[in-house]
Amino acid sequence: MSTETDVDGADTGDSLTIALAQLHVDAGEVDANVDRALATVSRAADRGADLVALPELFNVGYFAFDRYARNAEPLGGETFTRLRDAAADHGIAVLAGSIVEDLAATESVETPAAGGLSNTAALFDADGERRLVYRKHHLFGYDSAESDLLVPGEMLETATIGGMTVGVTTCYDLRFPELYRRLVDAGVELILVPSAWPYPRIEHWQTLSRARAIENQAYVATINGSGEFEEATLLGRSSVYDPWGISLASSGDEPALITAEIDPRTVADVRDEFPALRDRRF
Repeated sequence: MSTETDVDGADTGDSLTIALAQLHVDAGEVDANVDRALATVSRAADRGADLVALPELFNVGYFAFDRYARNAEPLGGETFTRLRDAAADHGIAVLAGSIVEDLAATESVETPAAGGLSNTAALFDADGERRLVYRKHHLFGYDSAESDLLVPGEMLETATIGGMTVGVTTCYDLRFPELYRRLVDAGVELILVPSAWPYPRIEHWQTLSRARAIENQAYVATINGSGEFEEATLLGRSSVYDPWGISLASSGDEPALITAEIDPRTVADVRDEFPALRDRRF
């Protein structure tokens, strides 16, 4: 496993420091993966981040399909509980990138289905309060068992973190721009995208992420994993794009902790200077 590196983006002067934890993910090694995530949350807090985001299925590994049912947890399960406690202990908001959620075991009126498994992310604020739950809407079927094993989400929540309105989508969702328009209509300024994007589709990953930032005039932060599975190798390249589509910080394919300073005023300024969103026709 490669040593994790630190990558700092430009300091734009600003109100929110975000950190993207491009973690090495070992297939099915839940305890080791969660311990690695917790250590990185601590490092992000030590570096002054206000928010740290983790990759898609960081605890079990996206391509460990045979472990989905075995390692599924409710929202109040051990993985999210440990990340919630870490958020409160370190005073940092945490996007627990996603886990396989056992919907039947989640005792919550927020659960949209009576049973099945879901690819579920949760956002905790710096007090450890759960502010947002996102269940992946678009499930991947191409060379993947995800669409056979999981049920799609239906809800699209937002939360306010550090003065910014935040939304979440997951990986394959990047190919469906209408989902991002819904977030813009809900006032979102920062979109976090935990992912497990593999080689060889580097151009797709970078182009789609940048396009979602440009067309929605919002910050888009893509948090990919790092590591090899039998079926695929994750390509990393986590990035923070500003509302012009300019990359503020990015990584290679090795484990890394990326930070960038972002400012909600930039979103308003860009939308005012180039008011494309006002010209939409329905």
